[in-house]
Amino acid sequence: MTTTTDPAAAAVRSIGTARTRVEGRDKVTGAARYAGEIPFAELAHGWLVLSTVARGRVRSVEADPVLAMPGVLAVLHHGNAPRVESDFVGMLGVPPDPAAVVFQDDRVPHAGWPVALVVAETSEQAREAAETLVVHYDQEPHDVAFSAGHPGAYAPESAGYAEAAVEKGDLEAALAASSVVVDAEYTTPEEHHNAMEPHAAAARWDGGRLEVVDSNQGSTWVASELAQMFSLDPGAVRVRSEHVGGGFGSKGVRAHQVAAVMAATVLQRPVRVVMTRRQVFSLAGYRSPTVQRVRLGADADGRLRVLEHRSLSATSTVREFVETSAAAGRALYPADAHHTTHELVRLDVPTPTWMRAPGEAPGSFALESALDELAEKCGVDPIALRTRNEPDRGPVSGLPFGSRNLVACFEEGARRFGWADRDPRPGLRRDGRWLLGTGTAAASFHAGAGPSTAAVTAEADGTFTVRITAADIGTGARTALTLVAADTLEVAPERVRVRIGDSDFGPAMIAGGSMGTRSWAWAITIAARELRERLALDGTVPPEGVTVRSDTTEALGALSQKERHSYGAQFAEVAVDTATGEVRVRRMLGIFAAGRIVNPLTARSQLVGGMIWGISMALHEEAARDRNLGSHVGADLAGYHFAAHADVPAVEADWVDDQDPDDPIDIKGVGEVGIVGAAAAVANAVWHATGVRHRHLPIRPDRVLLAHTGAHDA
Repeated sequence: MTTTTDPAAAAVRSIGTARTRVEGRDKVTGAARYAGEIPFAELAHGWLVLSTVARGRVRSVEADPVLAMPGVLAVLHHGNAPRVESDFVGMLGVPPDPAAVVFQDDRVPHAGWPVALVVAETSEQAREAAETLVVHYDQEPHDVAFSAGHPGAYAPESAGYAEAAVEKGDLEAALAASSVVVDAEYTTPEEHHNAMEPHAAAARWDGGRLEVVDSNQGSTWVASELAQMFSLDPGAVRVRSEHVGGGFGSKGVRAHQVAAVMAATVLQRPVRVVMTRRQVFSLAGYRSPTVQRVRLGADADGRLRVLEHRSLSATSTVREFVETSAAAGRALYPADAHHTTHELVRLDVPTPTWMRAPGEAPGSFALESALDELAEKCGVDPIALRTRNEPDRGPVSGLPFGSRNLVACFEEGARRFGWADRDPRPGLRRDGRWLLGTGTAAASFHAGAGPSTAAVTAEADGTFTVRITAADIGTGARTALTLVAADTLEVAPERVRVRIGDSDFGPAMIAGGSMGTRSWAWAITIAARELRERLALDGTVPPEGVTVRSDTTEALGALSQKERHSYGAQFAEVAVDTATGEVRVRRMLGIFAAGRIVNPLTARSQLVGGMIWGISMALHEEAARDRNLGSHVGADLAGYHFAAHADVPAVEADWVDDQDPDDPIDIKGVGEVGIVGAAAAVANAVWHATGVRHRHLPIRPDRVLLAHTGAHDA
């Protein structure tokens, strides 16, 4: 067959046009199957058993009574489970999570550690047996109390993708030269992802090949680590993850996948393991609590001389993870002395992990609150203060910026929010029993990319198929990639089918760090462009189609070194009742600069979702641990509070033009920048409403009452 490009489609570009999700109908009708509901012949069900002690050793597992229960097929634990490898560096440059390398010894490093897996014919039988299983422990003293003065605090050598410490300039000299100084401590609590779809995986062996149907943020990542754990050739593992009901950083390589593979290996039949909501609190990671000290020194007009940001966070005793909160300002504001450092405390708790805008979300709360305090002390408008401290190069790196339109975000946001009418004095506006206030904050998130491969096929029927191991975790990535492919091929989107979430398609970047769409679109663009050129030379398409493959590794290596970020300006109006302690967000506006917006419909949804999470972070979210037991209090969606419909007001997100002609793809991420600065904007608005500064999240009613009654900062 001979195929041609579509002139009409070439004239009317798909990118930048609002499009509903290509899989939307399947999702709302139930045709889209998730990992926990795909049927398999002879499927068995596994149920994880978690430790009830916070530290110690497993002395014994009374498996025999459970094995005698109806339908029970196996009880795996450290005494009989298959041995797996753990001494390797994974695809993301870090060792596997020790909590995923299950049942290898008798150690219990925290409450909720996996100690056994019960497998049965039905999930009901597996659950009943798992809840019946008796495990005996030798318990040891534990410590789960995170605090600023913890004696075990230390400086890590590495902080993952960010430097653990950056110290530029003479701090004491710059402080001495400052006319105005802010020195304050801010805290954020432990927070959890809680995606709508719990973690689920089914494993089976098919002709000597391991197949896993999973809910994850990167099938290549999961396949790579499973292959190394079970000493398999990479080609002998296939992981599929077509539909994912949310991830936010939590859906990587976890205990349930490894346990399912172990059980499938022992029983030689398919086994599915699904985490319960309570188990997710222990096994899927979370955002570490932080204590952050920020010192800002400035001239009388607010020009920064000192930016010092020190952050303390918690990690586990089995793996080091740094919540890089102090890195939030490294690319935002210049100062003569720019010092940002991180410290850790090892506790008997699960290991924290990446969570939507890791580092930047809690770090921006502290930094943007401190900047608001500096503006107050200097008598300068908060937006004017930020504009006055706009850098022309990376404040720490010294690199040129790609596109940086933060000031444009503030200008457009101020116009639309009505900022010019704001009286800077706090506690003056009232609506009946409510005190009213407005606040603002900046947002920034790195715009990176990871090596990815893609394959684009011209089919004999005139359609095109894209294959890439992308993950659509609810962001609309599948639709965005359809539009990218259609525009590059110069055809209508209806002629393009994008297949994702299959490790057999080749390595690709995970859905994380706001790098997914940027990375995948780059690979698809290269392959589609070459395919279009090949078809222009010879438009004949054989029955098997014509396929072009791409790999962006070399292109990434040739990319010029720049500071590339998405930016935003967050605005919030709140109402506070000081008699009851209630805080209500009445409206929010976010204006962002996020490169080329591929699909305005899903991009706006992502930004609004992040802003709503910022409301939740500011006013609701706070996981609590029982110090005696070491486990969570209220580890479910009833006890862990987050923003509900009644808490969400008019939330509007929009963007300014943000083109970078030197960027080969000019797409930035929108999944995480929406939450950055949002909590600070709400907290700054609460100060403007009441005249009382809240430096500790969440801003609960009791904290509002105590702060207002005591007339001191919270």
